[in-house]
Amino acid sequence: MIVNTFQHKHAGHCESGVTANLLSFYGLKISEPMALGLSATLTFAHLPFLKVGGFPLTTYRMPPGSIYKGLRKSLGLTMERRTFRDPAAAEAALDAELAAGRPVGLQTSVYWLPYFPPEMRFHFNAHNLVVYGREGDDYLISDPVFDRPQRCPAADLRKARFARGVFAPKGLMYRPLAFKADFDLDAAVRRGIGKTWKMMLHAPVPIVGVRAIERVADRIAGLDRKIPDPRVQRLWVGNIVRMQEEIGTGGGGFRFMYAAFLQDCGEALQQPALLEASARMTEAGDQWRQFALLGAQFSRKREGPGLHELAGQLRRCAAIERQVYEHLKRWSKGRAGQGRSAT
Repeated sequence: MIVNTFQHKHAGHCESGVTANLLSFYGLKISEPMALGLSATLTFAHLPFLKVGGFPLTTYRMPPGSIYKGLRKSLGLTMERRTFRDPAAAEAALDAELAAGRPVGLQTSVYWLPYFPPEMRFHFNAHNLVVYGREGDDYLISDPVFDRPQRCPAADLRKARFARGVFAPKGLMYRPLAFKADFDLDAAVRRGIGKTWKMMLHAPVPIVGVRAIERVADRIAGLDRKIPDPRVQRLWVGNIVRMQEEIGTGGGGFRFMYAAFLQDCGEALQQPALLEASARMTEAGDQWRQFALLGAQFSRKREGPGLHELAGQLRRCAAIERQVYEHLKRWSKGRAGQGRSAT
């Protein structure tokens, strides 16, 4: 049971890559940056009430499943999503899809996927991949964070699909059922960009958006007072960097991807303002990568940045992102006005 027509494509992040690859297979050619941008899943949130490894969850994108959910209206996308209680039933359902020639997306735990290097296997339950075949006891996996297809024994995939904890996948399996091949790109872009700047600039709570970035910067600057133990300080900062660069929540990588989305849309719609926003968002990605570098040095006790330097770098990230979203807000409102006058 192998779907030979499925093409594996390496991607920047798992869910955006899986969504783009599945849609492309089923007939809607869409890039990974376009899937991210149109779904309005770029964000920043620091959630002190939700812990990962004993530390607050910091995320740079919307929750798992938000990318294909965010594409419903713009693309007329309908997804079949199935969860299971029984691992045997989940495996039988997966085999039935493959026998029918239908690759499917799965949500899994990184920890139980043996093709990941040992140093990268940790308890993160929101990793997405595509299964496109089975040979004997091995499933053929298109994991977009790898440059080539992988194999996974059935027993390991079963564990990965039914891991417990935060974002427990519950055997989740999904695939697209319907979409608009001729969707209105201009309307979809305006909708996606509008949702993003509203969330980042005007979220009703300070734990989401640009205010959340500034809030975390203030928290880092005051860590020596609230957490006197230097070891715990390093773990606290290290967790933020890990969520940014290793756990698929986007960080600087998603900022670069969003910049690619803005560039593609600017060229397709002949909108110089989007090209300008793309350049600024690229700068934001550069600043996030610089923060990750400084944070990693701090966490490893290397000589270099202190807490106030880290906080200052994070404030630079916030300032640039605020400029980008204010710029997109002005563009979006101008485009909305043009749309009303045209009708």
